[in-house]
Amino acid sequence: MKNLCWMLLGASLLTACSPAAKMEISGTLNGIESDTLLVNHRSVDGGEARLDTVPMLNGQFAFNVGDSVLKQVYIYAKPSGNGAVSMKALGLVLLPGRPVTVSGTLDDYRLSGDAFYEACNELNEQLRPCITKLDSLSKVCMQMEVDGIPADSIRLAYAPSREFLNRMQDLRCDFIRSHADQDVAVYALSRDLSVEKIGEMLDVVAEPVRTGVMAPLYRQVKDGYDKEMARRAAAERVKEGNAAPEFTLKDLKGNDFTLSSLRGKYVVLDFWGSWCGWCIKGVPDMKKAYAKHKAKVEFVGIDCRDTEEKWRKAVEEHDMPWLHVRNEGDPDVSVLYAVRGYPTKIVISPEGVILKVVVGEDPEFYTYLDGLLK
Repeated sequence: MKNLCWMLLGASLLTACSPAAKMEISGTLNGIESDTLLVNHRSVDGGEARLDTVPMLNGQFAFNVGDSVLKQVYIYAKPSGNGAVSMKALGLVLLPGRPVTVSGTLDDYRLSGDAFYEACNELNEQLRPCITKLDSLSKVCMQMEVDGIPADSIRLAYAPSREFLNRMQDLRCDFIRSHADQDVAVYALSRDLSVEKIGEMLDVVAEPVRTGVMAPLYRQVKDGYDKEMARRAAAERVKEGNAAPEFTLKDLKGNDFTLSSLRGKYVVLDFWGSWCGWCIKGVPDMKKAYAKHKAKVEFVGIDCRDTEEKWRKAVEEHDMPWLHVRNEGDPDVSVLYAVRGYPTKIVISPEGVILKVVVGEDPEFYTYLDGLLK
């Protein structure tokens, strides 16, 4: 029966790769011990990420990722047993209606099937020497850590990486300039460029490319850039001693909650998410602090980057008794408050002044709150 299953799988792979039944992504990958791939994919213009498993036979695979929209796809080898997923990943942008064929290994591969994918190869090949150097440095430094070498020495050994990282930035920018009228320019724009370089390159990409098939990815990059610029500006305002920015968000009952409605009370804004491990780990301590101080302070949980369903489920599951609102991103209150890490807790005075900002699940927050409200 097992052999019959493999025969059927082989037949399905051959059929999937035939012109009559072309799959969106297919090919052959070498150097993978597993017989199964993990495929993480997400529509560029929104939606939750999906994780699918894809069988392999003699290194061959073929599959569809569903909706015919622009997608970001990452392919990993499924670990055997209880092993951790390898950090090696094959990443690509899948254009709607343009199947791609993959060949090589997870960290050294080629794409074919469309001029766009061939152009992606060109960029990857230009970057490969720097990536190889960085990988070598990382391996050396990891071994130094295993050998108990002091951290200062490890940092010194890794210092040359800055040269290669800067070189990669320059290569990507040069590539965008030379391919400004091609879809691949947006692909290059979305791949590990610094915020400063993105700002320089946004207007280099030709207008027809910005508004064509790559428009969702271009908007994603530009929105990220705009948010970072807004966050940097907010960081200058959101400082201890300054007025807390006003905002209005929906609570669990669908009613509007406005920060100024709590004027006259101490307030703790807790930026969190159900996906944030440290946020969830900190819930028991938050509940203790709330029980101790709820007569003098209002806690406001501001959920970020969750679906409404996950938000509601987390509040109920972890029995968090304080006020909860959801940051849907329009406006993005996490940007308004220059939030860069989760959880972030901000203590506000009865007069609406920021008293304390604590990033991460840090005992400092509870010590400060106890001292403030004693």
